[in-house]
Amino acid sequence: MTDPMEAVNAAMEAEFRLLDPAVRLSPTRMGELLHPDYRGCGTSGRIRDRDAIIAALASRDGSAQRPVTASRMQGTRLAPDVVHLTFDTETGAHRAHRSSLWRLTDEGWLLYFHQGTRCAADGAPSDLPR
Repeated sequence: MTDPMEAVNAAMEAEFRLLDPAVRLSPTRMGELLHPDYRGCGTSGRIRDRDAIIAALASRDGSAQRPVTASRMQGTRLAPDVVHLTFDTETGAHRAHRSSLWRLTDEGWLLYFHQGTRCAADGAPSDLPR
C-alpha cells in the first residue's frame, strides 16, 4: 500500500468490525482481527493479552451486549505497516477515548495494541475535576 489513506481506511474498517457485538462474541472472528502479540489496556485499567480479551468478550451474555457507537475516528500511517487510530466510543452511559495500533501482516491488518480511557459526556477524563 503506497497511499497512506488506503492503509488508514483499511485499519478503520477492521476497527469497525471489532466494534460489532457479533464479532466481539465470536472467538474465531475476534482471533482473525487480533495480532498474536496483542496487548490491551481497557477502561478498567486491566491489561489483557490476546487470549484473555478473546475469552473475556466471549464469556459475556450476548443479550447484554449493547451496540458501540464510535465517533471522531482519525488515523495516521506511522510506517508502511503501522496505523494509529484514535476515536471515542459510547456504550450506553459509558464513554471512552480510544487509541489503537494496527499492523499489516500476511493475514491483513491486525490489532496490535489498544488502550481505552474513560471520559465524561463532555469528553474530559472521568477522574479529573471539572
